[in-house]
Amino acid sequence: MLNVRKSNERGGASFGWLDSKHTFSFGHYHDPKHMGFGPLRVINEDKVQPGRGFDSHGHRDMEIISYVLDGALEHKDSMGNGSVLRYGDVQIMSAGSGVVHSEYNHSKTEGVHFLQIWIMPNVGGAEPRYEEKHFDTADKTGKLRLIGSPDGREGSVSIRQDAALYATILDGDDQVEHALGAGRQAYVHVVRGQVTVNGIALEGGDALKVTGEEAVTLAQAAGAEVLLFDLPQ
Repeated sequence: MLNVRKSNERGGASFGWLDSKHTFSFGHYHDPKHMGFGPLRVINEDKVQPGRGFDSHGHRDMEIISYVLDGALEHKDSMGNGSVLRYGDVQIMSAGSGVVHSEYNHSKTEGVHFLQIWIMPNVGGAEPRYEEKHFDTADKTGKLRLIGSPDGREGSVSIRQDAALYATILDGDDQVEHALGAGRQAYVHVVRGQVTVNGIALEGGDALKVTGEEAVTLAQAAGAEVLLFDLPQ
C-alpha cells in the first residue's frame, strides 16, 4: 500500500524567528490521523532566523536526529557537548534517562534550515549519548547512503531502535531501489526537488508511506534529495 502525505497538508507553526512544518502531530498541531509511522514520531522542517533558536529544554526516551540542509546549527547539551553543524552533518542525541539541550542558528546574518527527526527508542531509561558524523555529497549521489542504523554499521550514526535511515541525492536518469524485508515498512520523505517513488510523483516536503511492498524504487528525479526510513511494522 502506498499512502501520500503532501507537503501542503502538513501542520505548522510560525513565531517570527521560526517557521516550522510538521509532518506528524507536534506542539499545537494535533491530527489523530498523523501521530507517527511505526517508531518514527516527528519530522519537523525548521527554518530559524539569524541569531535565534530553541532555548535550553529537556527530553527523555527519544532518539533525536538533526539533518542540516542550509546554514549553521549550533548545539549545546547537559552532557557537555557543543558543536556547529552544517550541510552534510548528521547529529543524533539519544535522550535516554534525560538530557537538556539548546539549538541555535550560529549565524547572525543568514538563516538555518534543518530537519528535526524523532524516533522512539526500543529501550527506556538508557544513559544519554551524543554522536555526529559528516556524509559527503558524493557518497549520497546516485545511491542510497546509510546514515543511521541500530549498530552504527557502514559509518552511520547509531539509533536505539530497529530502524535504518538512508539519504540519497538523485537527478536525471539516476535510479535506486531498496528491498524491504518481511515485517518491514518504509517512509520516504522528499527533502527537496522532484522524484518518482514506486510510480508516484513527489516534490519537496512530500512523503510516502510504503507498506506491504517488496521494494521502494526512486527514479525520474530532478534535483532531488530524499530520506528513506526502513522501519518495523
